[in-house]
Amino acid sequence: MHDMNIPVAGRPRQYRMVARAKSAEENIIRLLDVALEMFTEHPYDDVSLEAIATGAGVTQRTLLRRFGTKETLFVEAMMRAARRVMSERDAAPVGDVPGAVANVVASYENFGPNRLRLLAQEDRIPIIAENVEGGRQYHWQWVERTFAPQVRGLRGGARKRRLAALVAITDVYMWKLLRRDWRLSQADTEKVMVDLISNLKGGD
Repeated sequence: MHDMNIPVAGRPRQYRMVARAKSAEENIIRLLDVALEMFTEHPYDDVSLEAIATGAGVTQRTLLRRFGTKETLFVEAMMRAARRVMSERDAAPVGDVPGAVANVVASYENFGPNRLRLLAQEDRIPIIAENVEGGRQYHWQWVERTFAPQVRGLRGGARKRRLAALVAITDVYMWKLLRRDWRLSQADTEKVMVDLISNLKGGD
C-alpha cells in the first residue's frame, strides 16, 4: 500500500535527494579522515587543502563549501578524533591499574603519533596549542577519575604530587620513550607503566 502523503511520481526525486545527502555525508567523513591522517603525518604548514581534497576524492571547491578554511577543517577533524578517543578512554576500569594502563596504551597505539606531531608544533601555532592544552586537561581529569582509589585519602600537596606522577607515567611521552625510543613491545610497555604505578609510595 502506497504512502498517501508521498505521490508515487515524486518518489524518484525523493530518492535522488536522499542519495545526494548520503554522498555529501560520505564526502565529509572522507575529508575529515584524510585531514586527520595528513595533519598527523606532516607539519601543519605543509598540509594543503588541495592535497586533502585530492586524497578524499573531492574538489577543493567542495571542501571549501563545507569547511571554509584550513583552520576549521583542522578543528573539526581533531574534534571528531577526540570524541572517538575519549569514548574509548572513558571505558577504562576505575581502580584497575593493569586495565587502565592497557586502555591508555591502546589509545596511544592508535592516536599517539598525532599527539606527538601536534605537541611538536604547539609553541608556534595557536590553534594547535589550544588543541594540545585541551588534551592535557582531559588527560589529567582522566587520571583523576580512573585512578581515584590510588589517590584516596591524600590531601593537598601529597594528592597533587601523586596525581602528577600518575599523569606522567601514563603520558604520551612515556609511551613514546618506551615504545619508540626503547622499542619495547606493547605488553612490556604496559608492564613498565604498571610497575611504576604500583611502586608509588606514601604521601609525604
